[in-house]
Amino acid sequence: MSMTSPSPGKRRTTGPRADFVTPGARIQAAIELLEEVEGSPRPADGVIANWFRARRYIGSKDRKAIHERLYDALRRRAHLGWWLDRIGVEASARARLLAHLTLADHAKQDVLNGLFDGEKFCPARMSSDERKWTVELERQRLENAEMPDWVRLEYPEWLDDKLRARFGENLDVEMRALLLPARLDLRVNALKATREEAIHALAQEEIIAQPTELSPWGLRIPERVNLMASKAFKDGLVEVQDEGSQLAAQLVGAEPGMSVCDFCAGAGGKTLALASTMNNKGRLVACDVSEGRLSRSADRLKRAGVHNVTRHVLDATGAKWVKRQAGSFDRVLVDAPCTGTGTWRRNPDAKWKMTPTDLAELTVKQGEILERAARLVKPGGKLIYVTCSLLPDENEAQIEAFLAKAKDFALEPISAERPYLHLTPAQHGTDGFFAAKLVRVE
Repeated sequence: MSMTSPSPGKRRTTGPRADFVTPGARIQAAIELLEEVEGSPRPADGVIANWFRARRYIGSKDRKAIHERLYDALRRRAHLGWWLDRIGVEASARARLLAHLTLADHAKQDVLNGLFDGEKFCPARMSSDERKWTVELERQRLENAEMPDWVRLEYPEWLDDKLRARFGENLDVEMRALLLPARLDLRVNALKATREEAIHALAQEEIIAQPTELSPWGLRIPERVNLMASKAFKDGLVEVQDEGSQLAAQLVGAEPGMSVCDFCAGAGGKTLALASTMNNKGRLVACDVSEGRLSRSADRLKRAGVHNVTRHVLDATGAKWVKRQAGSFDRVLVDAPCTGTGTWRRNPDAKWKMTPTDLAELTVKQGEILERAARLVKPGGKLIYVTCSLLPDENEAQIEAFLAKAKDFALEPISAERPYLHLTPAQHGTDGFFAAKLVRVE
């Protein structure tokens, strides 16, 4: 690109490469991204990454501003939609961003006119109707006493009964915690470093990391950083993994010399943690029905120095492989596909894309996966069932239904007081997780 041709969405100041995205262009970018996120079945983070990848001219500060604007609008989706419905305005991406600026930022007409100025790469000028209803919203607060709980606490109305059944009088506290941005958690790779050594290595790159309270491998970084560019990450000393996910992996109790199966391995986050606790000794098989997901684990395993993992792509049911491997594993981890309600801090868009049909289909699939994976467990071995869901349908109800049929399995309580592991952002500062440990009776 020549120095005389400014990049799209930028205006020239003085000095070489002094282009910058205008405030209006940031808003237009957020509008476009919101349309793409809500029109795509993919998670928001993947859509956003692709959008920015195609616009590398946008600088880091502008990316951060656009990202924060978009995610704040996603986290307040029900509030904004409620107000737009109340004043009879269709909740388009543009209308929602206008409402967000007015209600959340308290922007007045002069500010809105400056942002929506019709200049190149900026939003079109406001219509007379838009001026009218934004003036009306200027007199309102984002929160309103007439809002129902599902709007006030930002969750789909059809989940109201299920979330109340799960949290009872703690619903308000738990749902508000899910509206806060999640912090960046890391897992120290014990194959290459101690937690103290990893903290020191990160500090050498001016990345401040603090030990997590619950996971013995965990580190938490209070501020957003480009971790992927750090030497500590490239050398395999640390991996990105929520503390709750680390605890679920720890619950497996995988030890050196064991035969362990990660039955729904995905991209390998928990597989890496299991390999670490096994000290690279023993047999660890990572399975998944998606070859694409499983293939993405290859680079991660190599970077971490893991060499006791065999990856296996299952067919649609995995029945043939399960039959051949039946009764041969000391531990089987089922990190089941689920609604992901416990990850709403990271994926605020996901809650609005989920339907009752999705939940019904997932619970059937979870039951089938659990029964199939159970056949892999040897007598005396253990089956660990994990979801990042907060819904009883996907958690306790699955375990109760399984135990009612599988008479050769018994529940092994997490502690004397707790039959299951429940983690939530409000109580533990982690994503929402559920885990149950089942032992196959000799």
